[in-house]
Order: sequence, then structure tokens, then C-alpha cells
Amino acid sequence: MPQTKDELPDALYGAVQLRELDARLIAAGTPGFELMQRAARATWRALVRQWPDANELTVLAGHGNNAGDGYLIAVLALRAGWAVRVLAVGDPQRLQGDAALAHAEALAAGVALQHWTDDSELRGVLVDALLGTGLSGEVREPYAAAINSINTSGLPVTAVDIPSGLCADTGRTLGVAVQADLTVTFIGLKVGLFTGDAADHIGELVFNDLQACADICSDIAVRARRLNPANLPRPAPRAPTAHKGRFGHVLLIGGDHGFGGAILLSTQMALRSGAGMVSLATRPEHVPAALTRVPEAMALGTSSANQLMGLLEKVSTLVVGPGLGQASWGCALLSAAANAPLPQVWDADALNLLASGFVQLPKDCVITPHPGEAARLLGIGTTEVQADRPTAALELSRKYTAVVVLKGAGSLIAHPDGRLALCHQGHPAMATGGLGDVLAGLIGALLAQGMQAFDAASLAVWLHANAGLQQGKFGRGLAASDLIPAIRQLLEEQAPCLK
Repeated sequence: MPQTKDELPDALYGAVQLRELDARLIAAGTPGFELMQRAARATWRALVRQWPDANELTVLAGHGNNAGDGYLIAVLALRAGWAVRVLAVGDPQRLQGDAALAHAEALAAGVALQHWTDDSELRGVLVDALLGTGLSGEVREPYAAAINSINTSGLPVTAVDIPSGLCADTGRTLGVAVQADLTVTFIGLKVGLFTGDAADHIGELVFNDLQACADICSDIAVRARRLNPANLPRPAPRAPTAHKGRFGHVLLIGGDHGFGGAILLSTQMALRSGAGMVSLATRPEHVPAALTRVPEAMALGTSSANQLMGLLEKVSTLVVGPGLGQASWGCALLSAAANAPLPQVWDADALNLLASGFVQLPKDCVITPHPGEAARLLGIGTTEVQADRPTAALELSRKYTAVVVLKGAGSLIAHPDGRLALCHQGHPAMATGGLGDVLAGLIGALLAQGMQAFDAASLAVWLHANAGLQQGKFGRGLAASDLIPAIRQLLEEQAPCLK
């Protein structure tokens, strides 16, 4: 997973906003070539810190300002005594403006310049200065071949601003993208560095604002906010006289035949994340297991939706869907939940039944689809969802007037009013069953404790991802239940129980 530092800013921008930021800095009196020099120095410093014993550099340069950064990095490396070459992909005569000035400076400094070909030898540390944030269509030749050459070289790679071929707006690979070990990005953080395919491409991420004045950028629209410990919403601390009645009563509904474990994971998480009372409605056959696994929960063996009615009047929050199934039993229970005027979390088969048109989503809900479920809810393909995850999350939130958690690498939390939060933490070991059930129970418990839906979803996603990051260090074999004690610990660290 990408390695990022907590001091990164939380504002995330798209390509249009980044161009506006750049233009404002220049209009405020910082020449474009000075910004290019600052970017080159920032990249050079990060590169040397990463590979202090290296002494050879190969820069692959394209035609835009990204190439200009690369030429100036080559000058800095040459002055430091490194063996340096620039491989120009395409004709350097096409360079314009500040990039042309950078090219001229590299020539004057004596940097060795060559045209890149399929047979060009790559040596030392590679600098990807091919394509920048303006790329939106598929990578074309000869850039695609150059990127493949970088990726198969086995050499360390630094990407300037963004790995070439990675979409700054979405994190989608535009046909092919550089797999960097280090990415040094400037002025503003790009949404595409934190979601979609980004984790496979950016390596360690270093940010430099190039001395941009915060006042100049303050009114630029932010595409999303990166969740971090400094901006996390938190449940209120508890008074010494607190009692269980103040912290909500969560009812979790699910666990059809063969799926009893899913709802038990949700139930255990709801209990361990602070809900005052927890009830469980599941198949009667699963009640003994529930009492053994979570004796603190009130387990109701439910054969029909009629048995839910009295309980629905007593609880404050619902979690519906883990292990629910799509048979008549699950359909009946979901219909009953949909008619209850309560804050709700819908997951798993509740979302599949929603997508089928069987039921309508009540107001003030949180839905937690993975990309496949999101695609069914939007009536498009999973590939289309993954091609632009931020847009898909926002479209879902508006379509269903709900807070949406679009799960996956770089999870997104979207509100119908346009707010978008992003959590880029996590670990590949989390690719296992049951993780979504844990998340649903966590969100439900935070809702029950009085948090607003967007805040509850944001905090839950961050806790869930960072617990996975913590437990994932042990490698493969992570079980969903491993996250429950880790989440409880992280929740207490971020939001202490007592005043």
C-alpha cells in the first residue's frame, strides 16, 4: 500500500482545480519557471533521501511541464556528480514555454540528451517525467512503450507529480501507468493518488506545496477531503453518570440459512464499538451460536417479519443485510425494516434487493456497497464504477438520498449535498470475507450513539481501514474478527470514553 505521512494536507483536488491553483500562483507573482525549479529541487531531495547510495540517473521526458521538471532534475543530478542521461520520448523541439527553458538549461549544463527508442538502455534511478495531470485519454505510443519499459526494468523509479498514465481525477490506469517506488507531488494533492488503481502505482508519496500561499488557494473548490487523525469526527465523551440508555439500541437483521456468521460479526462489532444495547434478529437455528458468541446481545429467533414489529418500536438504529439472503425470509425482513422510521445501515443483500427494485430505501440511511453492488445500484458495469469511483459514489448518494460508503482501495464516503471524504489506508490482507459485515456493525453503533450519518460513516471507515493496516502487518490469513478488538482500541485512542 502507498506509504503516506500524517502531515499531508487533507484537501484533495481534481485536474481542473490544480490548473487553477498553478495559474493563481503565477498570477500572484511566482514565475512558472521558478515553480518548475522548486518542483525539481523537491524531487531531487526526495530522490536522494530514498536512494542515498545511487550515483546514476535516467530521466524519461515527454513534452509538457512534467518534462521540464525532469530536465531540471537532470541538471541537479549532474551538478551533484551523478552520471545522467535524459531520454526524450518524442521530439524535444515540441517543448514550449517553461519546459523549453528547462530543456535549454539542461543542454547548457552538458546533460546528455538522447531520443528514446525501444532499444534504449535504462540505468540507475529512473525519473518518470513523461505525462502529467492533464492526461485524460488512454496513453498512446510511444509513451505506452516507454512506460512498459520502465515497469519491466526492475530499477527504482521516481514519478514527478503523478505516475504517468494514472488519472489525476479518478486514480484509473489509462491503459498503462508507471509503477513508481516514489512519487513527489506538488502544490495540491490529487484525488487520483488515493483511490482506484493508485495504490499499485505511487509507492511512497511525498508532498511539497512549492511555497504556495494558503490565502491564494483558500477559495478553490476541493474535490474531496482525506481522512486523517486531525480531522476525524468523534463521538462525544461520556459523563461519569452515563448509562446504557443514552447510547442507543441497535437492531441487526440478517443471517439466513448458511449465512449466520455474517450477522454475528456485525453484532459483535456493534457491541464492541459502544452501542448501549444490541439486539439481533436472525434465524432461530442461529440463536444458540449467537448466545455463545455474543451473550451480551439480545437474540431473537425470527421466522417471519411479524415477529420484528414489537422490537422495531423499541430500538433506535437498524443494521440490515449481513447474511440476509434474497429468499422470501430476507425479503420479508427487509420490507419491515424499510417501513421503520429509523436511521439505518444497509449492506450486502439488502443492497442487491434494493437494486432489483423490490424495496425503497428509507430516508437518512447509510449504504455500504462494494463496486459490484454499486454497479447494480447504478445500472452500469463494475468497470464503469471503478473507472471513476468519486463520481460513482456521489451519483449513488444523490440517487438514493443517502450517505454512501463505496468500499475498495481508497474508500469514499459521499453525502447527497456533495461532500466527499476519502480513506486511503488499509492493507491487502483485508481481501477476505466478513470485513464488510464488521464495518456495517460499526457504522450502526456510531449512529446509535448520536453521530450524524456522514460523520459516523467517515469515522467507521477510517477505524476499519486502520485496524486492517495494523492487523495486516501479520500477513495473509487476516480474519474479519481480528479487526474487532483493534477497532475498539483505535476508537478509544481517537475518542476517549471519559471526559
